[in-house]
Amino acid sequence: MTRAGPAPEPDIAGRLRAGLAALAGIGRDPTTGGYRRYGWTAAELACREWFRAEAAVRGLDCRSDGNGNLWALWGSSWAALPDGGGDVVATGSHLDSVPDGGAYDGPLGVLSAFLAVDLLRARGMTPTRPIAVVAFVDEEGTRFGVSCLGSRLLCGAIEPDRALALTDAAGVSLAEAMRAAGADPATAGLDRALLDRIGAFVELHIEQGRGLAALGGPVGLATGIWPHGRWRCRFTGQANHAGTTPLADRCDPMLTFANTVLSARKKARLAGALATFGRVSVTPNGTNAVPSSVDGWLDARAADEQTLHELVAEVGRAAAERGGRDGVTVAVTAESVSAAVTFDARLRTRLAGVLADLPGGAPGGVPELSTGAGHDAGILAALVPSAMLFVRNPTGVSHSPAEHAEDADCVAGVHALAAVLADLAGLVDPAGAVHKAGR
Repeated sequence: MTRAGPAPEPDIAGRLRAGLAALAGIGRDPTTGGYRRYGWTAAELACREWFRAEAAVRGLDCRSDGNGNLWALWGSSWAALPDGGGDVVATGSHLDSVPDGGAYDGPLGVLSAFLAVDLLRARGMTPTRPIAVVAFVDEEGTRFGVSCLGSRLLCGAIEPDRALALTDAAGVSLAEAMRAAGADPATAGLDRALLDRIGAFVELHIEQGRGLAALGGPVGLATGIWPHGRWRCRFTGQANHAGTTPLADRCDPMLTFANTVLSARKKARLAGALATFGRVSVTPNGTNAVPSSVDGWLDARAADEQTLHELVAEVGRAAAERGGRDGVTVAVTAESVSAAVTFDARLRTRLAGVLADLPGGAPGGVPELSTGAGHDAGILAALVPSAMLFVRNPTGVSHSPAEHAEDADCVAGVHALAAVLADLAGLVDPAGAVHKAGR
């Protein structure tokens, strides 16, 4: 096979800015400046069209799996891949967002994957194992309430019937949303054939915290993900007139809910954990009405599963106790719970060795840190050797329009990802030598 010589190094910083700019107008709220790209909505589907265009311009073989996740292959075609074998090295992230999310959470990982391919191609390299760039659907779980929905379905971590019956705030089910987008819900679920083709998955993501800022490196390696979940807390009282009902006669669910918010904060602090009520729905939601019910969604995370489940149980007990005094009933239902994840030790050690050879790293080696944020890599880790690279976030702000990463750090992330892919995929240089990045 004839191999072309290396071309000049591409302007990764310029391509990074251009890629983010191409996505900047999709799903952005003009008032807040944040992104509202919810799974299977027009904004998220437009992001997927961007993905397909990026794959096409690079000549990558792009396909959607039965769950709506997009895969763009370099080094082979999907039709030519043998069954099983674990030959594919996959990398990518997601394109959807939380309400008023930032520009980097998810898209940075997808864009960096494309740019890493550009970098390796410019060096005249060809992979001996195919490389797939992936964009998972509905990672945030904003619309249907279950995080990492696309990767959960792919890995069989959620039953298709349960997932397809999930509904959004307007009552639209996932099955209906898929049909409206031209996808067939009958194909949703575990895709063992696809998973058997993947030998490793590496997700690059902006760090959602300030760990790397303190450790002094632009790129870090994830050790694992805290156990975490979402619980729906329903407080049911009695609707009444705000102007005529004496305080002593009220069965006010808002009062119980407010007390529960404060209780969750205190109990999380004492446990060294995290608890957040970030979403609330009030019925009938009238200014001059005592509510009949309040639904609040508890997001809880902890360093270990025992602490997490004890925290949620304590919050539930405190809510029920307060509800008894307020004449309010309380029901707590788990909607999405993820166990603790420890990323593959052999893969992590291999990546640490690759990253240690790159210039501009942190003194003392590659920073390693755990995270409380959930990711698709955490779902795939149950079935595929998986790892994560974090790009430094100078302020730690995420899930916000203020989320930011410096261009230089993002470029360092692309170079780090390219080095990792070169090592895992056995890239061959123009002279025919197997490439070991930086060695």
